[in-house]
Amino acid sequence: MLSNLHPADKLLALKAKIAEFEALAEIERQTLIAMGEGYHDGDLSRANVTVSHPARINWKVIAETLKPSFRFPRDKWSDQMKEMVDGNTKVSETITVKVNAKPAA
Repeated sequence: MLSNLHPADKLLALKAKIAEFEALAEIERQTLIAMGEGYHDGDLSRANVTVSHPARINWKVIAETLKPSFRFPRDKWSDQMKEMVDGNTKVSETITVKVNAKPAA
């Protein structure tokens, strides 16, 4: 199929095929996600769908705002720190789909 083509043309054709396969893989991934969290067994493989909600705190902004030499009264520090952390925390959903071959019986 690709034997008479220039290497640049072969590479382009292969990248197009890879994009096609990646699109098909994404359809199957979305189907597994729609099936919900947990293990999903096929005949030859097992997929595991997990959902997590990691929180990422921007400690740099908090440290710059607090400045190491600046001290808050102890009774106010806790509430202010909570507000700062909450205001600089980003929570996003992460869905992971892993597929492995089933071990031989």
